[in-house]
Amino acid sequence: MSINIPKNSDFSIHNIPFGIFSTKNTMPRVGVAIGEHIIDLSALANIYNFNFDNSVFKQSTLNSFIALGKSVTNKVRTDIQAWLKDDNSILNKHPKLFIKQADAKMHLPVKITDYTDFYSSIEHATNVGKMFRDPENALLPNWRHLPVGYHGRASSIRVSGTDFHRPKGQTLNANSSQPVFGASQKIDFELEMGFITNKNTAIGDTVTIDNAEDCIFGMVLLNDWSARDIQKWEYVPLGPFLGKNFITHISPWVVTLEALEYFRVQGPKQTPKVLPYLEYKGQKNYDISLSVTLTPQHNQEQVICNSNFKYMYWNMAQQLAHHTVNGCNISVGDLYGSGTISGKDKNSFGSMLELAWAGTKPLKINDGSERIFINDNDTITLRGYAEKDDIRVGFGEVSAKLLPTK
Repeated sequence: MSINIPKNSDFSIHNIPFGIFSTKNTMPRVGVAIGEHIIDLSALANIYNFNFDNSVFKQSTLNSFIALGKSVTNKVRTDIQAWLKDDNSILNKHPKLFIKQADAKMHLPVKITDYTDFYSSIEHATNVGKMFRDPENALLPNWRHLPVGYHGRASSIRVSGTDFHRPKGQTLNANSSQPVFGASQKIDFELEMGFITNKNTAIGDTVTIDNAEDCIFGMVLLNDWSARDIQKWEYVPLGPFLGKNFITHISPWVVTLEALEYFRVQGPKQTPKVLPYLEYKGQKNYDISLSVTLTPQHNQEQVICNSNFKYMYWNMAQQLAHHTVNGCNISVGDLYGSGTISGKDKNSFGSMLELAWAGTKPLKINDGSERIFINDNDTITLRGYAEKDDIRVGFGEVSAKLLPTK
């Protein structure tokens, strides 16, 4: 079977991301994306004997598959790439293995056992510090010494396309000393990426900077929705809680680190010098173009942000090394958010908080309206791809609509 792959497809032969899909009257199972199609690995396993437990492809999450380790998962990916190029391969002899993405429903790709969100963009952290603290000392004293993070809520993570209702909670109005209860008036998106681990470690074990990437299966787009007014009132002294845990969205396809190898770049210079356990060699950042669009109800989509993952001050290897330096164990399926990704240019700011500068510079929308935060029935869509020398590896999108409060 000859598969047509559109020129600008996120899912080129260089990619081969893994995900969980279902079709009408069928159970969720493992597949890979290629162009506008999905290769059904569960069906493939019925006619081809992989050299491991083939039942992992019939499960409703990727956890068992990615737990087999990179020697297995990488070979599956490279075998599929080779078969797609071979007119006499098993894939080309069985066209029923290919299912149109338009005919499939995507599901959360992994059972997320735990979720940590970092705060690793120096531009974002500086912007927030300028808005709410001392502009001359925007970063807190620890920020340049360690990847700041917090423990998020795994149970409320959903796959792209899951719309949600405006959350309610306590807020403190300006010039008031008593909080009130009601719907949040300051719902914000946060442009992030996430990575997923493929190993279990024991309490007391650490993941070193040198072997961190061996523990990372792949990456997704992530929207860390925030209720800024709830967050502002509650975050002292223990940090984010109800302002963050009502929902987080990720994209359905997990792009392997190996697919992104060609797009490695050097990260920002870190000053002062980090402690030895965070020192790394080589290129640990990735050149991934990112965008955010806002679509008002009954109106056209509008790009409101263009950013890049290469801006991150703290890289994934440092984040995982720091996360486990105290002996914290990790699990297969753990999700780690990068933190909001902002660049130096105002059009690259990865949240409405920054784009509208805490409400002082409303964002102009093409339909004539303005935004300082997200309105009911607005849809926010994050997209990302890496491209170099006609090689493109993309993530698809993560999209959701904010519905009125229940």
